[in-house]
Amino acid sequence: MHVNSMSGCSSSTDLFPDTGYAGRRNIYQAAKGRVYVVGQYDARVIDSQTCHTSLSEFRSLDRNVIFVGSFDQDGAKHWRYFPAAQRPELPFEKR
Repeated sequence: MHVNSMSGCSSSTDLFPDTGYAGRRNIYQAAKGRVYVVGQYDARVIDSQTCHTSLSEFRSLDRNVIFVGSFDQDGAKHWRYFPAAQRPELPFEKR
């Protein structure tokens, strides 16, 4: 995943590999300009001021967030972005 900020910084990070169509990533706006990229098995926190991306434990994420959208496969199995206005938040399977 590659991130560019309006302040001019950028960063890249590898996401958890998709080993069985569990690759959807839900995107959330959190407090203090942070963005959460949450998958079935991992969560990344992006600081929008510094573009620093870090791996985070699920239990340490704020719960008071705004769902922005998700990256997922469409009906033709193409990877694309679905904004929240187009498709509601889809929960992940509990394991």
